[in-house]
Amino acid sequence: MGDTAGMSEILDPLSLAVGRCLSAAALRLTTAESCTGGWLAKVVTDVPGSSGWFDRGFVTYDDRAKVQMLGVQVETITGAGAVSEAVVREMALGALAHSEAQIAIAITGIAGPGGGSDEKPVGTVWFAWALVDGQVVTQRLQFAGHRDEVRHQAVRVALERLIELLGPCE
Repeated sequence: MGDTAGMSEILDPLSLAVGRCLSAAALRLTTAESCTGGWLAKVVTDVPGSSGWFDRGFVTYDDRAKVQMLGVQVETITGAGAVSEAVVREMALGALAHSEAQIAIAITGIAGPGGGSDEKPVGTVWFAWALVDGQVVTQRLQFAGHRDEVRHQAVRVALERLIELLGPCE
């Protein structure tokens, strides 16, 4: 396993900053996670008082869970693949639709060690941030490292980008 103390040193301040930004804007967050397995929801709920700005998290590791819990279309998964911009966009919008939140973060990817392909190698991660105004921002990144390192980097990017999208909040 990875260096969880080092990971906490990075993720804890980011989670605190997300909480401050969401609280200041009176917004609530929901998460829809696949390859991170709930890690994003875990780090934000480590923040005392997070119940004031975190609504719920969906861990939809299996494709059927994406369909059942988030309303991702079967055709989207079969056509684009579970690790794709189309699926992560539907995950984020589905999380908003199935929650009381105004902002959603969705993550799907290939953390490894297996499961990669030439087209989508291990470390491929798709993100979507869906905002209350209807805007959906997506991003694909390629991470290096072992399984925990890929997942940690994905959670870090999800939080960092949300802070950027929320803008100045202090």
